[in-house]
Amino acid sequence: MPVVSVLMPCYNAAGTLALALESLSQQTLANFELIAVDDGSTDGTIELLQDWAAGDKRLHLLSQDHGGIVSALNAGLKACRAVYIARMDADDLAHPERLARQVKFLEQHPETAVVGSRVRGYPPENVRGGFSIYLDWQNSLLTDDDIRREIFVESPLAHPSVVMRRDSLLEVGGYQEHGWPEDYDLWLRLYLAGARFAKLPEVLLDWREHNERLTRQDSRYSLENFLRVKAHYLVRGPLLGRESVLLWGAGMMGRRLSKHLLRQGAPLSAFVDIDPQKIGRTRRGLPIFSPDDLPGWWGNSARPVVLAAVGARGARQLIRQQLIRFGLQEGRDWWSVA
Repeated sequence: MPVVSVLMPCYNAAGTLALALESLSQQTLANFELIAVDDGSTDGTIELLQDWAAGDKRLHLLSQDHGGIVSALNAGLKACRAVYIARMDADDLAHPERLARQVKFLEQHPETAVVGSRVRGYPPENVRGGFSIYLDWQNSLLTDDDIRREIFVESPLAHPSVVMRRDSLLEVGGYQEHGWPEDYDLWLRLYLAGARFAKLPEVLLDWREHNERLTRQDSRYSLENFLRVKAHYLVRGPLLGRESVLLWGAGMMGRRLSKHLLRQGAPLSAFVDIDPQKIGRTRRGLPIFSPDDLPGWWGNSARPVVLAAVGARGARQLIRQQLIRFGLQEGRDWWSVA
């Protein structure tokens, strides 16, 4: 039996696949299987996989008509035999120690369901400002507390960097298709189930950045769909049983998120904003008040919670400092959602 199953969906990846496979062939942990799922490629991907499978019996090839990444992931998951599932994409590079370090961590920490690693964007000339900021943020989240604290900000783990316990993945229903990011959906379901996360401080994956990435081409990864998935799981987690939601941020992000929260039945009561042109007005028929007035609103609300929805760089830390001064505890009284 393999120690770990590497799950790799492939779709028209002929230009990058050989390098990805080569990086796996150089792993210091040799006892793994690679479950490669060709998702109806038309560019020679399947022929390349067939050639590699002929030379390396650890590669098991599945082929299906094009059904999308969720379909390919679940087809591959059914074929995985190991207790640990490592994700890998056909355009990324695994560092030689990746599987060994992550499997060792899971063996030493049986309470952890998912372990990722820090990642590096490559090639460097393709890593633009927004992606670089995201990588810096994601790479700063190493502990379970870090990841759970900011899980509603953005996806806190690079999907192709993780190794998961197969049982933990299956217990929450595997991969699911809801029209929004499948990896973020999985992290949020694991979060609500109480699963523990970790991230190794080493860079163990080079995460390729290019305009053809699924996250840039597929509408499931649009801002609107990220807001949809956040609202869906917020009302099933942090907002469950709350009677008053105060949304800090009456700008673009708060306005768009509030739409989805209301559609999910969240008890939105008011907005908080620092803009004097907004204070005293209304948004979606609800009042907008100053942060200075928040303690009074908090004290007069039944089972309140604050959601901080300001996406401007540096705003999250400023809001955090102010809410701490008000005596509110992050992860109990309030969450960052942008």
